[in-house]
Amino acid sequence: MGVIDFVKKGVREMMIARPDQFKHLVVYKHPDQNFPAWSQLTIDSDECAVFFKDGRVVGVLPPGRHTLSTQNIPFLNNIVNRFTGGDVFISEIYFVKTAPVRSLPFGGPIGDMIDPLTGEQVTPRIFGEMSLVVTDPVRFIVGYTGQAAQGDNDAILGWIKGLFMNGVKTTLGELCEVEQKSLLQAVSLTTKLAHAFVANAPELNDVGVRILQMGQFTLNFSDEDRQRLVAANAEIAKANRGVKVAEAAAKARQFELDQKYSQDARYVQNLAGNYQNYAAGQAMMGAGQGMAAHGVEGGVAGAGVQMALGVSMANQMAAAMQSQAAPQPQFTPGGAMVLCPKCGSRQPAGKFCAECGTALAQPKKFCAGCGQEMAASAKFCANCGTSVAAERP
Repeated sequence: MGVIDFVKKGVREMMIARPDQFKHLVVYKHPDQNFPAWSQLTIDSDECAVFFKDGRVVGVLPPGRHTLSTQNIPFLNNIVNRFTGGDVFISEIYFVKTAPVRSLPFGGPIGDMIDPLTGEQVTPRIFGEMSLVVTDPVRFIVGYTGQAAQGDNDAILGWIKGLFMNGVKTTLGELCEVEQKSLLQAVSLTTKLAHAFVANAPELNDVGVRILQMGQFTLNFSDEDRQRLVAANAEIAKANRGVKVAEAAAKARQFELDQKYSQDARYVQNLAGNYQNYAAGQAMMGAGQGMAAHGVEGGVAGAGVQMALGVSMANQMAAAMQSQAAPQPQFTPGGAMVLCPKCGSRQPAGKFCAECGTALAQPKKFCAGCGQEMAASAKFCANCGTSVAAERP
């Protein structure tokens, strides 16, 4: 039995590999720190081996079968036990799975958060599944050492999930703020949240882990938090409806004014002919409506009074419009002296101003026989034939 035990022990020391019952672990630590030279180290295709001694990483070996000797693997010189003549190595060996680990459940409270839309303080909870992969075994072992016990997958994944949950809180708050959504409405952002959770996990990158994909996940609240969020969202929705109604009313009023302006412009152009006629018509209709509203009666007589007042108002408006026209040259009685419309100089009638050269309005010409107004260049009256040279009786 002693020989058999020795043989079994020797074989165990010469062959180093992850046991089958520990294949599911993300990290498996080899139980013995002492192993002889020329031992055979077998590393599966979905993992690597990290040698760790005195708080630092000594080296990493890829998948395959390796003979542990300083000739084949130079970094083993750093872990040789000199007291044994170089026949024994002293190091911790970690087998780290590099293949994706899928369907990892996670969940729990995210922590206190201020809802970006309502300003309410709540404590959301998230539950779901995710998949991850170790991208940097060395960095992962450095961050992992001392955090979890040997062979404890739950402890390892719990540590990773804790770091992930810290990123979830920040990502959820930022996305809701950008989308102007309440945390209660984050259910509609499932796809965007999943991409954001995968993209924004700086704490996990620092320890050599990357989230590959998010599975199904849900976001929920306690009954008290949910009631407060529902009430606050209802108030905001009511206020937004009021704003929308006011905007719609303003647009409708503006549309009405635009239509009225277009209608008035067509009326002036096609029917009234000019603004004076249009203003006169509006004044007549306004006067009639005003008197009707104040009880003016009298049948036809009343209608006549209304029309007379309307015509009077129209004439006043037309006169006001004409009074705004450019001033005409002023003539003195008798037509002997005129005023220049530009410089205001008083001078005898002529074609041009003697002071500034501006054209002067010519005095009107009347027939000496019949009194009919004549053109300035006419030599005989077109009405009675009297010569311009004839003197007025």
